[in-house]
Amino acid sequence: MTTTRLTIRKPDDWHLHVRDGAMLKAVMPYTAKHFGRAILMPNLIPPVTTTKDAIAYRERVMAALPKGSTFQPLMTCYLTDDTDPDDVERGFREGVFTGVKLYPANATTNSAAGVTDYRKVMRVLERMEKIDMPFLMHGEDVDPEIDIFDREFDPTQEIDRAWILWRNLLCLDSIP
Repeated sequence: MTTTRLTIRKPDDWHLHVRDGAMLKAVMPYTAKHFGRAILMPNLIPPVTTTKDAIAYRERVMAALPKGSTFQPLMTCYLTDDTDPDDVERGFREGVFTGVKLYPANATTNSAAGVTDYRKVMRVLERMEKIDMPFLMHGEDVDPEIDIFDREFDPTQEIDRAWILWRNLLCLDSIP
């Protein structure tokens, strides 16, 4: 009898909220113990919207790690209607940003500064496509007429060219 075994010693977390301040300091030792890397969500107050913000946040994350930790935070840019495509590209090329996270405005915790109209961020999405940068999306419609349990939506009718990491999809029917 042959046994096949796969051991994942330090998996990645592809969607992690560690927040900031005291919460960050409390959570990071546990995160670093169990994960080798994590994509950190940028919906702080204020949000992580620039390369400069991400560098500062990464420094706070690293300072909250236990001594000797090899944990690697993967930073994301919070997409807003006013995000600068040049800054996004610079942050990606310099290894600061792993991806850009889109939150529809007012869809979830700390998303008030999120995108209000997809047409306003097309320049950023086009640049991301050009540089092959991951696009992470909180896939939820914020229309108040839609029941909270039915808010998953198909953005591919409006955004069809960027690499998308789907998050917050509650059922298989939501996947195009």
